[in-house]
Amino acid sequence: MSALKERHYQVLLAPVISEKSTMLAETRNTVVFRVAPDAEKHEIKAAVEGLFNVRVQGVRVVNVKGKVKRFGRFAGRRANVRKAYVTLEPGQELDFVMGGSA
Repeated sequence: MSALKERHYQVLLAPVISEKSTMLAETRNTVVFRVAPDAEKHEIKAAVEGLFNVRVQGVRVVNVKGKVKRFGRFAGRRANVRKAYVTLEPGQELDFVMGGSA
């Protein structure tokens, strides 16, 4: 595997599946990914185009701070997360559900 393809896998960590991300995918053709903390917009665009063979129109990135959570008298903190909102070109589609029988 080439170093470039390996970096693509390091940049995109996981898709974000939530009500908001599903609504964005249906209405605005936008897919949400959890990405590496050091990932830049042009790297994210190249990774999505390279791995999924689609054309990307734009990338927006947001850093989400981890919540402070308590368990009894002990306080902890969730990890910080970096998310990328990737807007695909009109006519392009990204489908995570492949196959599967009911």
